[in-house]
Amino acid sequence: MGNVVRLLSTLALRGALVELAGQYQAKTAVTLDADYAPTVGLLKRLREGEQADVLILTREGLDELLAEGAVVASSRIDLARSYVGLAVKVGDPHPDISTEAAFVAALLKARSVAYSRSGASGIYFAELIQRLGIAAAVNARATITTGFTAERLIRGDADLAVQQLSELKQVAGVELVGPIPLSLQTAAIFTGGRMAASANAAAADALLKYLASPEVAPLLCESGLEV
Repeated sequence: MGNVVRLLSTLALRGALVELAGQYQAKTAVTLDADYAPTVGLLKRLREGEQADVLILTREGLDELLAEGAVVASSRIDLARSYVGLAVKVGDPHPDISTEAAFVAALLKARSVAYSRSGASGIYFAELIQRLGIAAAVNARATITTGFTAERLIRGDADLAVQQLSELKQVAGVELVGPIPLSLQTAAIFTGGRMAASANAAAADALLKYLASPEVAPLLCESGLEV
């Protein structure tokens, strides 16, 4: 239908997209039928036959689909970037993570670190602690989860949560400590595109143009992303 756009997006943009969905509908009379999951999970669903009009995935994930012919090349557009960071429960002390050494010390001191191995940030973190030589120590007490890792802070399962900053900000009752030292990471780029099989190309392209517009940029930044 022309007035409904089916959107599949990575969790990193969920906070911003949920907030702007109503604004976009009021502005255009187009409803966003949106679902959110880690890029790895969305790729699996799409390859099993799920359909959508617009996709927002990590750049690498979207480019895989583009190479497979599932995404229209001319529609591809980078929308935002994000860094991986740490959060604590509101009121808990913020560990020093200003240097690589301080960051390592904070991880080793933590009772438990919550992270997800199904999302881009968790895959990165698992590789990082391996590279730093502390994987065994951290994983011995880690809380491996799915979805929003900061929810495990509220439940008392962990005292540090690792995820994209924009994902950590979506959980009430937690505070950002800050990004993992930038010398240890590269920003994740989130990229949008229209599925080649979309029967609603005009509305899909209009949504992508809107998401990349200066009007939306402040909301993306407020949600913890960079543009």
